[in-house]
Amino acid sequence: MRPAHRLISSGSPFERTYGYSRAVVSGDEIHVSGTTGYDYEAMTMPDDPAEQARAIYATLAEVLKEAGAELPDIVRLRTYVTDAAFCEPVLEVQGEVFGDIRPAATIVVVSQLLKPEMKVEVEADARVNRRS
Repeated sequence: MRPAHRLISSGSPFERTYGYSRAVVSGDEIHVSGTTGYDYEAMTMPDDPAEQARAIYATLAEVLKEAGAELPDIVRLRTYVTDAAFCEPVLEVQGEVFGDIRPAATIVVVSQLLKPEMKVEVEADARVNRRS
């Protein structure tokens, strides 16, 4: 029998328009879609890639909380940046947030993301061991 999926939304208007969920919970697994640094209430984004990373990690924390998890439950990060010069500042923020957690992680430089203001995007997978 297939486990039931629970869909999590961050309130982004892109989710419904583009047909995806911020996260999907399936059993003890949580898969978080690529997340950028938007403040979804104001629909603004900081210009600085490090600040975009901070905003992304704040969104991840909120989404995981709704899914019944926390940042330490992340087992995999995939980070995309649009310029190699952004790697160091983004990785420094990653180190601040995940230094003690240390999930498996990848950073990839890409030519662009969906919108020009997007300099950083992060996907995450988390696992919560549910005990009765």
